Amino acid sequence: MNLQGLRVMGIDPGLTRCGLSVVQAGRGRQVIPIAVGVARTPSDVELSERLLRISKSVSDWMDEYKPDVVAMERIFERSNVSTVMHTAHAVGVMVLAAAERDIPVHMYTPSEVKKSVSGNGRADKKQMTTMITRILGLSEPPKPADAADALAIAVCHCWRAPLLARASAIEKLRKN
Repeated sequence: MNLQGLRVMGIDPGLTRCGLSVVQAGRGRQVIPIAVGVARTPSDVELSERLLRISKSVSDWMDEYKPDVVAMERIFERSNVSTVMHTAHAVGVMVLAAAERDIPVHMYTPSEVKKSVSGNGRADKKQMTTMITRILGLSEPPKPADAADALAIAVCHCWRAPLLARASAIEKLRKN
């Protein structure tokens, strides 16, 4: 196992189920899974308590696994406005937890993650789970889907980070 690159915490944000993962970038496109799980909050609990629980779970993961960066799925419009708003609240507390630890946050759309991991920006959940299981060399598919999605988001960032770093360096050179 050759641990060389970034340690990435992947988050599939949600208020009821929030997928969490940590991976370590290795040599080339190698990615090593470190941890995967789901933070859950019951829907019959007050929003403030649910956000507190999500914040605590995410903070605990950040403190335990010490990621260099957080990669998170960007919220996209769904048909249910209330779901989007609740997810946006959850994203806010997660971004705050990262900011309190000086951990940069990068956001990716679902289609960016799908394209990066499967080569198809419209891949379905089953295809994504199959690909992430294969890429990470897991003995069985991660469950539930939120956990698999968190791993896919982290892998996406591992593979895109070198390109983002190059683009940032080029931009700095242009400004000077």
